[in-house]
Amino acid sequence: MTIPFYIVDVFTEKKYAGNQLAVFFNAGELTTEQMQEITREINFAESTFVTSLNAETKEASVRIFTPASEMQFAGHPVIGTSWVILNKIWNATSKNITLQVPVGAIPVEEINNQLWLQAAQPQFFDTLNKDDFAAFSNLTVADFDPRYDIQEVSTGSAFVIVPVKSKTVLQEIQLDKEKTATWLQANCKTQHKALYFFSLENEILHTRMLCIEHNQLIEDAATGSASTCLQAFLLRYHNPVIKLINNQGESVHRPSQIYFDGKVVGDQYDIRIGGQTQFIAAGEWQVG
Repeated sequence: MTIPFYIVDVFTEKKYAGNQLAVFFNAGELTTEQMQEITREINFAESTFVTSLNAETKEASVRIFTPASEMQFAGHPVIGTSWVILNKIWNATSKNITLQVPVGAIPVEEINNQLWLQAAQPQFFDTLNKDDFAAFSNLTVADFDPRYDIQEVSTGSAFVIVPVKSKTVLQEIQLDKEKTATWLQANCKTQHKALYFFSLENEILHTRMLCIEHNQLIEDAATGSASTCLQAFLLRYHNPVIKLINNQGESVHRPSQIYFDGKVVGDQYDIRIGGQTQFIAAGEWQVG
């Protein structure tokens, strides 16, 4: 049995940057175990599996995997999978699609060569102690941005949002793998456990995402799900209207640009992230 697949770079305006993604089609007959094995084999941050596709209703059912586990929601896989369907499968006859992922329906639209997704409503969990970071990182209390607390936020996948005072501090962050894993296990309220550090100087946003996966400290090049959590955080604590470019991936030499365009009115959050996708390759995958 063979299935078609595509490789793209997501949240980047040039090839060989941003976040890599493999998109597999005709995946409805694959087992969960097969999807996980394929994802481990290709070993990108995530791979997606399109289990059904309907051009009339403009919908697709998609499952998202990291090499370690299945995700409820992830931003760059939603954007990249939507781009492949719109531009390689449907040949741009449509400019919008809805992806059904485990967290629910995610609408996506293409505007001026950028794809934009609408995130789910956020959940705000506990605020966390800045003093704790001295136990598992090189950060001191003086390194944090005093305008904000540290807080776990979810829009389907949760991240601990960590504000630091400058891009310099952000670039120099170091973590102890074992102690970080212990802290995340003790403090995170959800199954997905990761840290999203950001600096916001003069309305210029830079970020880094770090987590533990397969007993390794992993840094991501462009994290859409974390970006939706950060946008929710900034809408709540910084400005009720947000238009920013999130610059991520510089420290892993895959610079990315994730566009923010959101607002909050009362307790209703309108969280949108967008960016470009670059086509890299296509082929057939031998299953089993």
